[in-house]
Amino acid sequence: MTMALTVVSRNGREWRLTERIGSGSEGVVYGVDDARPLVAKLVPDPPDPAAYRRRIARLVRQRREPRTVRLLPATTVRVAWPMVGVRTAGPDADGIDGYVMTDMRHAHRPFAHLLTPAARRAPLPRATWATALAAARSLARLLADLHAEGYVVGDLKPDNLWVDDRGEVGMADVDSWQFTDGGELFPGRMGTTGYTAPERIGAPAGTPPDRTSDDFVLAVLVHQLLMGGLHPFAGHPADGSDYLSYDDNVLHGRCRLLDRTSVLLPRSVPPLDLLPRRLTDLLRAAFGGTRPTAAVWAGALAAESAPGRLRTCGANALHVHTVERPWCPWCDLADRAGGTEAAKTTEENTA
Repeated sequence: MTMALTVVSRNGREWRLTERIGSGSEGVVYGVDDARPLVAKLVPDPPDPAAYRRRIARLVRQRREPRTVRLLPATTVRVAWPMVGVRTAGPDADGIDGYVMTDMRHAHRPFAHLLTPAARRAPLPRATWATALAAARSLARLLADLHAEGYVVGDLKPDNLWVDDRGEVGMADVDSWQFTDGGELFPGRMGTTGYTAPERIGAPAGTPPDRTSDDFVLAVLVHQLLMGGLHPFAGHPADGSDYLSYDDNVLHGRCRLLDRTSVLLPRSVPPLDLLPRRLTDLLRAAFGGTRPTAAVWAGALAAESAPGRLRTCGANALHVHTVERPWCPWCDLADRAGGTEAAKTTEENTA
């Protein structure tokens, strides 16, 4: 039986931690015994414990600053911002540092639930391509707002993101962001395979990210949202070399959007013309040219969500697609898969 943990803030406020919710590369998240929806993130072995405590203290203080207040509207939770720094307490505690934040599960679901057909089926049965488009727009707007206030996410990935039934996106793991405070730089420290800009792949440890790094990963996530979970750098190298990873494909420019002949993909993946031309152009620029900013993405995605830009299939109300597509791509995919019941179910949830 696991011993219950207690954490205490600098001013002596105590919280009892409940169930272990999850863990990542650095920390572990626990439920908090409180009337409010709260969780606590504990980081057992930061590279520099004193620097980590200072980072959390600065983020907690910034919560009251104008630039952060603009990111934390009262009506919805966009960011699980650190509310107070804490440390495990008690005779058997190891003195682990961390912080208390809003529990995103109160109003959101894990972002990955919207990415793939299988993950979407149970928690978001009414989600359509319009929901995914709304999530892409919300994510781009949130990232644009963060960049405008001087923050760089650095480790932007599905595991750090949350989404509600309307497609509104929230973000957690603020303690890994890059920011400045009082002239001091608190660099981004993390990176994730498949969600790393090419200039950061293989870079020396501690190399700080910048906004354009975030912009690259934003484009990856937009592609996944709008293409049924397909990573833009997915596929077996067409030149006969071994598939190693998404990052290897990134470094070698193996991407169907940039060169159709560079990768081999199954016939079951969504077609390229599923996307509006405007978004296809932005993706190609993001992966092979000058990266569009998050603000540019937010504007383009809002335009594609405007009245008259979406069409609903006459045969299946869950099949939504761009008006630029003269017929339903989801029905096409189901037919291509042989029209089996499983294929139909898959495409209903991919739409």
